[in-house]
Amino acid sequence: MLTRLCSTKLWKEMGKRNFRKGKKSGKGFGSREVKNDKRESWSDAPRENEKWETYYKAMNIVPEEEWDSFKSHCQQTLPMTFRITGSRSHAKEIRENFIQNHVARLQGVEFEGKALTPHELSYYPDGLGWQIDISKEIIRKNDKFAKTQRFLVIETEVGNISRQEAVSMIPPLLMDVRPHHAVLDMCAAPGSKTAQLVEALHAEDDKMPPKGFVLANDSDYKRSHMLVHQVKRLNSPNFLVVNHDAQLFPRVRFNGTTEYLKFDRILCDVPCSGDGTMRKNYNVWKDFTVSNALGLHSLQLNILNRGLQLLKKGGRLVYSTCSLSPVENEAVVSAALRKWGNQIKLVDCSNELPGLKRCQGLTDWKVFNKQMEIEEKGKSELAESVFPPSAEEVEAFKLENCMRVYPHLQNTGGFFIAVIEKVLPESSKRQAEESEESAKKPKVEVQQQAPPQKKERLPRDAKEEPFIYLDINNEQLAKCWPFYDISEEFPRDCTLVRNATGEPLRTIYYTAPIVKQFLTIEEQKLRVVHAGIKLFAAQRNDTGGCPWRVQNESLQSLRPYLGPKRQVSCNLKLLEFLFQEAFPKIESIKELGIDPEFHSKLEGMEEGCLFLTVNRQGENFEDLFLPLWKGRYNVNLMVNKKDTHELLYRVFDIETSAKDEGKEALYQKKVEAEKEARRNAEQASESPADAESAVTELSEKQANGEGSL
Repeated sequence: MLTRLCSTKLWKEMGKRNFRKGKKSGKGFGSREVKNDKRESWSDAPRENEKWETYYKAMNIVPEEEWDSFKSHCQQTLPMTFRITGSRSHAKEIRENFIQNHVARLQGVEFEGKALTPHELSYYPDGLGWQIDISKEIIRKNDKFAKTQRFLVIETEVGNISRQEAVSMIPPLLMDVRPHHAVLDMCAAPGSKTAQLVEALHAEDDKMPPKGFVLANDSDYKRSHMLVHQVKRLNSPNFLVVNHDAQLFPRVRFNGTTEYLKFDRILCDVPCSGDGTMRKNYNVWKDFTVSNALGLHSLQLNILNRGLQLLKKGGRLVYSTCSLSPVENEAVVSAALRKWGNQIKLVDCSNELPGLKRCQGLTDWKVFNKQMEIEEKGKSELAESVFPPSAEEVEAFKLENCMRVYPHLQNTGGFFIAVIEKVLPESSKRQAEESEESAKKPKVEVQQQAPPQKKERLPRDAKEEPFIYLDINNEQLAKCWPFYDISEEFPRDCTLVRNATGEPLRTIYYTAPIVKQFLTIEEQKLRVVHAGIKLFAAQRNDTGGCPWRVQNESLQSLRPYLGPKRQVSCNLKLLEFLFQEAFPKIESIKELGIDPEFHSKLEGMEEGCLFLTVNRQGENFEDLFLPLWKGRYNVNLMVNKKDTHELLYRVFDIETSAKDEGKEALYQKKVEAEKEARRNAEQASESPADAESAVTELSEKQANGEGSL
């Protein structure tokens, strides 16, 4: 009990996710919040620490002849890395755009002797991971990189690119997540790895919606909301966030089942001292101490053991830290192997992720106490589990199957990864293989109508609204299905609201059927923070039609189930016009003659939300699927400013600036200008005809780029 209390206290003092995650308080290694601080900037801070050097030299983590290179890289600023999100079909298009318009243009370009040319991360699949071997500060200041910097900004804003440290991308890749898997991320915030897991779950979205889910957990309530913000942009109905101490993560049992849920894949990216992040968190050099690792050891082991309890037989768990200390790494893994015996094994991943340069796990190390004195097993007050295994255990554990990634190997940060498999008895292997194949086959499941929920059923924070599923025959839903021509195969009983009345007021949400099973557990133990995506939003409806508008984040979930009634297509020339003109009149589109077929179909459609498809030619181009609003006299492409900027650049090579106003803002200014011209004309006692003439003259000037908006 004493050990647990001490480690818990230390964990809280270190901000729960420690130095590597950054904290709002501004007290941790990751913080950039410094007020009235006249100290030298981080980039100028000395990157030396005698304790750090003594400790890691004693560990022999790298051969003596590599030490100078290892230390030199640790002292350098981390290069910028990012990945192109792989869950959408346009990932390939983004990659090709980047290669042709940016990589090619930057070939041979240097800044202060360092190459600006981006290069692929050799181990990241499908060429979707990239690295630029200079810091982001240099990139922001260099004029030669301005065009590429703008590309990275707009693609990041819309979620097509995720800026993530290269070594942080490794653990999710080794999990081998498939669309039917039950996935748990035990210490998920801030969410970059969780996003990778969600992307992997949706990797085959163009075939069938995934049957699996990603359950992301974090012990800190505020950080769990940060996690929501990070992953929400992926618009996954198969994703939910909960708030629990990972050491005591509750068992889950769905209604009508007798067995507790086990997970196919679990990520234990545990709280750690973060000394592998010394290239970006400069305070590691100033504050390094071996007590950080010693204090976290028991917490890390508790989380790993809880993960192994929740892991399905035949399942895979990845344990990882951004620390290089064996006390937080091999010692934790050894303790788990000692406890679980032949029920688990370390997976040899040497053939996975070809191109990744790595070192084997350590089988022997020295243990220092807080006074930097070497301790001996059996003669120390330290926990026995922090010491290296015996010779017999070394033979049995195969710690060399763990992997260590060092900064000097591929110009990265430092990381430790161990892949653990829960051993499946030989007699069960054939059955598991058959189940795996069966899970991949498309199935149409008939969802049973759940009984009405009690609103107080879910334990929740006082600020959290409940999750209340709607009856399949709800009056408001009954207006949406036929209007939007949504197939009955769509899981109509998976819509919900988040308000105390249990009635659709402003927003209707949607979750995948598997997530509904979580939210409707009768004896609920999960503290759910987030689940579901927006499906419909209420709108003013003065002209008939449906009183509910489809939300952008649910478009991809709805698309496979939409009939032709509300669908229309147009060519690229008209699309370019719609991107740049807000609320153009339907008659003016007809007069332009850009796409007569579009206008012909539009005329016969009822007012309200439509679905616009734009077919594009070429292997590397995806067809676009966008929401379009049809009013009584005009239409409007319902795409926000950031998405508009991204698509204008990607599709039409039209560059924009962050300061550029959206088309709706310009339209509003135009309307206000016309009103002002009319008022001025009336005050000048001009006739109505003269006033209208003045307004028309102003509009024509604005159309030609003249006049003030």
